[in-house]
Amino acid sequence: MTDLELQVFTQVKAIIANEEQVLGRRDILMPLKKAIIAEGDIRNIVDIVGSDPALAAHLLWRSNTAVNAGSLLAKSRTLKDALIRLGQVNVYRYAFTFYLKERLDELPQPYKKLVSGYWDLTENIATSAVDSLVELKIAGVDADEVHTLALFSVFGQIVSLTAFAYLNAESEQSLPISLIKSLIDNNQKSLTLDALEGLDLDKDLRQEFMIAHNLRQTHEVNSPGLVLRKVLAKQGLLLSALS
Repeated sequence: MTDLELQVFTQVKAIIANEEQVLGRRDILMPLKKAIIAEGDIRNIVDIVGSDPALAAHLLWRSNTAVNAGSLLAKSRTLKDALIRLGQVNVYRYAFTFYLKERLDELPQPYKKLVSGYWDLTENIATSAVDSLVELKIAGVDADEVHTLALFSVFGQIVSLTAFAYLNAESEQSLPISLIKSLIDNNQKSLTLDALEGLDLDKDLRQEFMIAHNLRQTHEVNSPGLVLRKVLAKQGLLLSALS
């Protein structure tokens, strides 16, 4: 790395480990996280989520995604039904990505356009992963676990570009896009794993992410990561190529 690349790389790593900078609005997410960790009463979690009507609507919509993809479960009619069906871990993952997306919409150009492209790719991967699960008829894998895991498929690229946008806004000299692209391409694995750990996402998600990207193996036939790995391999997005 050049001196400039090393300086930028170090600053980016610091930003992606800072949840406040990456997510921005955390007034709902932090109490939600604490309630889930404490295995709180579902009524408390409903109240927390319900205090943000946009998040509540989003989770109700997300709760029916797997149903629309072929699940035999009845559609969720109320927020409480949705949160119970999703399970607390999936509720937090969906809420995290909701607020991450909200933050991305605030980015300046050209970062907003670049990150939006990655976000569209993420949603397509998530849909393909759930469709694949239905086609393979793997009954032991929860569709929402596959779906929430897939929403983090290119998490490293999204968070890194977000960090570059913040860094560029504070820099006296504009950072060239070519420098940013080079750093992401050459350090994709490192930046991704740092982001997953630094933002304190749940252990199961991090483990299944490693499996999905062929960075860890498993003998668990019902691993959501194995389902996602097939989709990522087909699209050439694995962090570690299949041998």
